Amino acid sequence: MKYLGKPAGMWALFAGSFEKHLTVEFDLTAEQAKDVAARAKKRYREIIAKLPEFDKRDRFEMNIVNCAMLAAFILCMPQRPNIKTLTDYYAAAMMTPTMKAFCRASGKKKFTPKDIEGMKATAKLRAGDRNPYSWNMDFFEYEDGSGYEARFTTCGICTLMQGLGLYDLTPALCHLDYTMSDAGGASDFVREYTLASGGPYCDCGYHKKQ
Repeated sequence: MKYLGKPAGMWALFAGSFEKHLTVEFDLTAEQAKDVAARAKKRYREIIAKLPEFDKRDRFEMNIVNCAMLAAFILCMPQRPNIKTLTDYYAAAMMTPTMKAFCRASGKKKFTPKDIEGMKATAKLRAGDRNPYSWNMDFFEYEDGSGYEARFTTCGICTLMQGLGLYDLTPALCHLDYTMSDAGGASDFVREYTLASGGPYCDCGYHKKQ
């Protein structure tokens, strides 16, 4: 994957927040945080360079780019984080004002015909069959019309985190689904299983807010 383009854009949008929250959730000094961020940028570029290019129809490219960024910061931290602190850190670092605005805009489109068609197209694409860093998804609409479920049987984040020796920390990324759903304001997110926790699949259920 080329660094110039989406990966460079995502670094520009979020790196400052990732650096800032090192001083909040991990109690690093500003100097330490700056050093971690500087080394993480180099590591991030190395990770991105080893990833394959994504199909232009693949809606999950940003997910793997965000994972690469978090992984780069983890690998440059003074010590390996615990799962709870990392979960809090990732949510706080990702939910910038720009990200919150994006979630609200997405929430307004949730459950529209265009949204449903997009989910069906993603399920049909099965990008994970050709790219181990992408996802395969099945799509189910609830019979009572209350929403839908996206059920993932392969996960690019799991592949990347395992390859970097960080697989045990993967659930910290999974939890962001709840945070983003809340920020969107249109759905209540429910989940029973994740692949990262040993489940048969990752279920992402979105119920319409009443």
